Amino acid sequence: MFKLGLTGGIATGKSTVANYLKTMGIPVIDADVTAREVVEPGQPALLDIVAEFGPQMLQADGSLNRAELGKIVFSDPQKLARLNAITHPRIAELTQIKQHEYEEKHTPLVVFDVPLMFEVGKNVEMDQVMVVTVPKAIQLERLIKRNQLTPSEANQRIEAQMPLSAKAALADYIIHNDGTEAETQTQVQAILNQLPISLK
Repeated sequence: MFKLGLTGGIATGKSTVANYLKTMGIPVIDADVTAREVVEPGQPALLDIVAEFGPQMLQADGSLNRAELGKIVFSDPQKLARLNAITHPRIAELTQIKQHEYEEKHTPLVVFDVPLMFEVGKNVEMDQVMVVTVPKAIQLERLIKRNQLTPSEANQRIEAQMPLSAKAALADYIIHNDGTEAETQTQVQAILNQLPISLK
């Protein structure tokens, strides 16, 4: 099974690429989806988050108050590190279970969509990695609009990640997602054609 990593920065358009891959029938293991699964009500990670950051981390229905948690961790690197220490091992464990299921089916290609691919060292587990990148001005604009953030809040979240230029320097393939969706899809198709495997 060929493991292709997909990463980028916040609001660079990884989801656009991942969704296109899914329409082609290529399985995508999405770390953000997995991350949401491990903090669902009743899961140990959610209990640990409440113990670490306080009862205001829970909404009235018992689910995680993401907005409140985001305010706390994105303004304090130490608190972000504590959150990662709670969630990352659980995300890794669930990802391993999903990966094993595809291996048992002899799936030729699986894409691992991991926002913090390089930050957490997940890239070493991949056969190759592609990075989705955009100019910072576009990234900032998209993030402000998508998450209803102030420019300062949006910039904080971008700065909390490894610079896109550093990720691009480590990538096997780079997708420039500042054009049309069709142009992005053409780049993705070109990458798939270069992979040292047969998808047929």
